[in-house]
Amino acid sequence: MFRPRPERASAVPAQAGITVAVEGRTVRVPAGASAAAAMLAAGWRSFRETPVSGAARGPWCMIGLCFDCLAEIDGVPNRQSCMVTARPGMQIRRQRGARNIEPAR
Repeated sequence: MFRPRPERASAVPAQAGITVAVEGRTVRVPAGASAAAAMLAAGWRSFRETPVSGAARGPWCMIGLCFDCLAEIDGVPNRQSCMVTARPGMQIRRQRGARNIEPAR
């Protein structure tokens, strides 16, 4: 569904941009790109699996409305990756299963 435009495919020169880790793989993205864009650049189309059926979900709206781009970012699960700006050294992982929510005390 999401592919780089041909004229932008090599828009990030080797010396430009920032480096993040997506599922342990180093990826270079333009400064200001979202964590979702970094996951797409790393080749991931499925960002999470639904907790009940295990169905694959990927980014849909890229503006924070649909919640299909949930990912674990720097160890914090259930982050809307399209709404998080990638930072150098950021660790991004696919969301797996339901979030463990601790009861309020």
